[in-house]
Amino acid sequence: MHVQSQATEMGAGLNTEAHLERNMALAMPDDTARGMFFNGALEVVRSLAGEEVARLCHQSTGERRKHVDFFRYPVASFLKLCLTAVRHVGPRLGGCEATLRWVGEQSSRDFLTSMAGKTVLVLAGGSVKRVLAQVPSSYRAAVSYGERTLVCDGQRGRMVIKHDFMPPAYHEGTLRGTLLAAGAKTIHVQGQSTGLLDSEYEFSWE
Repeated sequence: MHVQSQATEMGAGLNTEAHLERNMALAMPDDTARGMFFNGALEVVRSLAGEEVARLCHQSTGERRKHVDFFRYPVASFLKLCLTAVRHVGPRLGGCEATLRWVGEQSSRDFLTSMAGKTVLVLAGGSVKRVLAQVPSSYRAAVSYGERTLVCDGQRGRMVIKHDFMPPAYHEGTLRGTLLAAGAKTIHVQGQSTGLLDSEYEFSWE
């Protein structure tokens, strides 16, 4: 059962445009994410909706040039990109929540195809649990904010996230993308908000 979140209490329903706008206002300039996530999201927007929509999404970030994969950029800019993508691509994907899951899954793929991500997959040796064990440290390498803890029991697990600006649907997507990359099947991920910028996730696989 989902708990009522502070986001809802403040008038920003979960995984909505209002939620994205509220989190933009909460983010500070030193809350940053790697450029690879911007580039990955823009590339898929381009493939779905064309160059003009991708250009609008890029403009929304305030950057004039292409993002550099391993440079850090304000997460508020990434939230703006997500909001623009929701408005232009969301109707094709099923709305804001579905778009956030899609962006999250893309973010996971982008990290796991980077040099650091490929190293994670190689060291895991085909073990889903070993890949999942690297999720908290992978987040630390990719963003400057927040805390994540993850535990597994059999083919089930739980992740707790504190002080993160991306809505729960985004993290559902990143977990799903990670599990798919690790070779998991029949994946189920369910997230819920537990505070203003806090959330937790139950997941399972075969």
